[in-house]
Formats: sequence, C-alpha cells, structure tokens
Amino acid sequence: MSKSEYHRADERRFLDERGSSGPLAPNGLNPATIMEKAVRERIVDSYFYKEQCFAVNEADIVDRVVEHVDFIGGVYGTVQKPTPFLCLAFKLLQLAPSDAIIDEYLSFGGEKFKYLRALALFYIRLTRQDKDVYTLLEPFLEDRRKLRRKGRAGTSLMYMDVFVDDLLTKDRVCSTSLWKMRKRDILEDLELLEPRVSPLGDIEDLLDEMDEVDGNGEVRNGDGNHTDGDDDGSSEGEVRSRRWRKSSADRLSPQGGDSMDIDGPDDRRRSSGERSP
Repeated sequence: MSKSEYHRADERRFLDERGSSGPLAPNGLNPATIMEKAVRERIVDSYFYKEQCFAVNEADIVDRVVEHVDFIGGVYGTVQKPTPFLCLAFKLLQLAPSDAIIDEYLSFGGEKFKYLRALALFYIRLTRQDKDVYTLLEPFLEDRRKLRRKGRAGTSLMYMDVFVDDLLTKDRVCSTSLWKMRKRDILEDLELLEPRVSPLGDIEDLLDEMDEVDGNGEVRNGDGNHTDGDDDGSSEGEVRSRRWRKSSADRLSPQGGDSMDIDGPDDRRRSSGERSP
C-alpha cells in the first residue's frame, strides 16, 4: 500500500491538496481559501475542531450542531478563539454537501435546530451563485427566532431575519469576508430574478395610505372629508380627548351625583368631635 493511500489525521490535508486544482464551489471559488488564512489556521489548531470535526460526515454535522452550538459568531475573546459555529462551517466547506442535503438542513424546524439553519444559510452565502443566494435566503427573512451571537465585544442577542439580512447586505459576517455579489436590481434587470414582493404588500399602496394622513394628523377619506369629528374640523383623537375631559369634570364636580369625599356627614362629625343629637 502506497503512502498516499494512508488516511492522514491532520486536517491540514484539506488545505494542502485542494490548492487550485481541486473541485471548486458552485460560485467558482476554492473552498479551501474562502476563509482568510489566519482564520483557517486558528480553526485547524483549535481543540474543538480536532476533537469534534475529525472523520465526520454530513449526518454527523446535525449532531454536532445540536450538542455543541448555542451561539453564532466568528472568533471571540482576547485570543480570538474560533467558535464551534465557524469550525463546523469550515468542515462543511471540506465536505461540500449536495443541494439536497442543504435543503434538509434548512427544512429542520423548531428551537433545537435553529443554529443548523443558520449554519446552512451561512454556507450557502459562501459557496452559491448570487441568484441562488437571493432565492434561497430571502424566504428566511420571515424567521423571527432569536439567536445568540458571540464576538470580540461579548455576547449579544439578534434574530434570524437580521442574520439573513446581514448575509445579503454586509461584506463581512462571522469573521469571514463574503465574496461580492451583484445587487438584486441588477439581477432583476438581467431577468435572472423576479421582482421581490414584500410581505407588507405593495409599497405604492402603503404610500397612498400615508398620503391620506395630512400634516396636522387629520384622517381623511377619499373625498377629502373628515372621517369622524365635530363640525369645527377636529380630528377623532381630539374629539375623544375633549369628551373624556368633560365627563371627568362632571364626575368630579360637587354638583355631580358622585363625590370624591368618601366620608359621610356622620363620619365628618365624629372626626371633628361633635356628638350626634
């Protein structure tokens, strides 16, 4: 058996043999060099990568995420230690899972698998073409689950939709420089993507509704008349405020049926020392 047939335990083999001659990612980048050299060296030398990421496959990634990943991030602390999230992302670059496996990662729901979805979204942003990135990531802008993020400044709280928006708009996420994608409007002009429909509805309809509210805060209908209010042109909120003040004054006035004095006449005489006849 030749020496090349032996399995080398050192994960640096991935960095040594891929070079520029190995298979490339779908976006044309070399998976071994997508992350910066300093980050790659910290990942390979980390204890978590040597213990938990050796000889694992795509199915083992699910177990590693559920057991060990409870926050996202790149490097943290004064020594810039790589997070388990970043180590598993580097392992995915080595495994190069198929689209079917990535879809399975994304389809896992529940609170326990939210970091698995975040890992799959991060991997898609690193390796897929720009039109596929927009197509696969934009549906998860409606995911409102909370995520913990750890970085050099400490631990903070964020949401899944914010993380997806960072992947689509920012140049650096989780201590990794993201390759520059074409803007969405450019892809729409090239007819590679359909115009995105916001969950809030048509933006023009929203602007038309805002135009119905004038500068004084008066709500008007389509005919330009007040929808509710008195003849003096007051808005609905002002009318309700005046009615409330008027009713409150009637209740608190001495002529009203109710009084703020909770003591009766007999109680007042007893408190002043007078005897009842």
